[in-house]
Amino acid sequence: MSQYSHVKYTTSPTPSVVSGYSSASRLQSPLPPPVGYRKDCLSATSKSYKYLRRLLKFNQMDFEFALWQMIYLFIAPQKVYRNFNYRKQTKSQFARDDPAFLVLLVICLCVTSLGFAYVLGLSIWQSISFIFYVVFVDCIFAGIIIASFFWAVTNRYLRTNNLEPDIEWGYAFDVHLNAFFPPLMLLHFIQLFFYNWLISQTWFISRFLGNSFWLLGMGYYVYITFLGYNCIPHLKNTRLILIALPIIFLLYLVVTIIGWNATISFINFYKYRVY
Repeated sequence: MSQYSHVKYTTSPTPSVVSGYSSASRLQSPLPPPVGYRKDCLSATSKSYKYLRRLLKFNQMDFEFALWQMIYLFIAPQKVYRNFNYRKQTKSQFARDDPAFLVLLVICLCVTSLGFAYVLGLSIWQSISFIFYVVFVDCIFAGIIIASFFWAVTNRYLRTNNLEPDIEWGYAFDVHLNAFFPPLMLLHFIQLFFYNWLISQTWFISRFLGNSFWLLGMGYYVYITFLGYNCIPHLKNTRLILIALPIIFLLYLVVTIIGWNATISFINFYKYRVY
């Protein structure tokens, strides 16, 4: 027997070679892709069309899950973004493909705005105008501007490298909607129960409570926005978003000390806008 007969020669490539070969062959092979194979993501146009088409198909919306998200945005917003990561793994996109959350948010906006209009003593047509402004200007139009800003900044400056996938604009808008809901409930619903008999007065406790509502609402918005971008693994320096928190708190102290009630000012602005 030869002295080299005990040596076993490997006839297959190493795992790294196999993985490299399989990924290269997937890109270069002239054969058609397998039946179960699909591209990593749809085009932005296809996603938008699919999303808008489902806006009128209420029977296909998961309102129970959207309601679960709204509740957890108050008590544990991190859990909401875990679902976004799961969607990326299963549907190759971070953004929602179900408009149920947007529909419920618009319903909440309309209902709370009616209560707000009642507190302000608005007429029927003024109430309709107020709801229009809140839904389409304060929420959607402002959301488009904010989402476009974060979409541009994150893709240009916060990605770890240019080879990583872009942040979807739809996801940036979803982050805005998530961050918008808690301030909505605080400022358009809970705050109303304290306005006429307490916040609208000239006492120190009145402006302290009114400004505290705004501090809490803006803090929620910044923190949930931070969570939305921090959960994406290929983004860096997302903690810069939290710089807004100490600035907001400093403004809160200043306006409270100088005697400015932010709630009264914004309510006067709301009245001016519809009169």
